[in-house]
Amino acid sequence: MITDVRVPLEHQLPYSTAYEQMLEKVRYEGAYPTRERAEEAVRLVLSGLGRQLTGDERVDLARCLPREAARVLTAQIPDPQPLTGWAFVKDLAARSGASLATTRWDTGSVFAAVTAHTGPDLITRILHQLPTGYALLFGRAELTQTV
Repeated sequence: MITDVRVPLEHQLPYSTAYEQMLEKVRYEGAYPTRERAEEAVRLVLSGLGRQLTGDERVDLARCLPREAARVLTAQIPDPQPLTGWAFVKDLAARSGASLATTRWDTGSVFAAVTAHTGPDLITRILHQLPTGYALLFGRAELTQTV
């Protein structure tokens, strides 16, 4: 359990089993040395995704995620103009101070865990809502828009 020094130890709640499993999946997918490093990636990427998603997709994603991850996602106010996939990675890198390569790795690792919690149908809906470039971050081929 990661502790918050502002809250006395006896009042801290342990993470849910689902969130612990999510962190372990991210740790495995990303080959992170510690659970804390995996959690940093989860918080960074889900915060960023929370700034991009709106509507039913945002609500449905929050429902599928463990409560701790859903809180990170929904604590963000969506940007009025969503970023492309590449701009998303660049924004996260700027916010975290990490390299673009590391941030791209973090994003793929977290999105793999998100996909495991949601399933392919919701991910497809999310990809249809977002600008181009996110499919590759989710480990999929880029969707083509038909007119």
